[in-house]
Amino acid sequence: MLIIPLRPIPSQIVSVNLAGQPTQIKVYQKMFGLFVDVSVSNQIIIGGVIGRNGVKIVRSVYLGFIGDLFFNDGQGTSDPTYTGLGSRFSLVYLEPSDSA
Repeated sequence: MLIIPLRPIPSQIVSVNLAGQPTQIKVYQKMFGLFVDVSVSNQIIIGGVIGRNGVKIVRSVYLGFIGDLFFNDGQGTSDPTYTGLGSRFSLVYLEPSDSA
């Protein structure tokens, strides 16, 4: 498991190497929730996924992404909002061995 560092701003892109994958994660707040796009080597893997507490973001092996991501509420069970990123809400990367 790895915590992806995020800041409490409404839109951001984080570049990180996950299991040898050069990954770009875009996190952005919309009226109805916090959304995520995941790209590897500038190719979108999945886009427009709403962030829910404890719910995996990629979920499908056929997309070719190694591992998965999810948001964790460190103070309860609420879905994430940008104001709590980096403090209350963490974006967690699960390696394949973590998901088993």
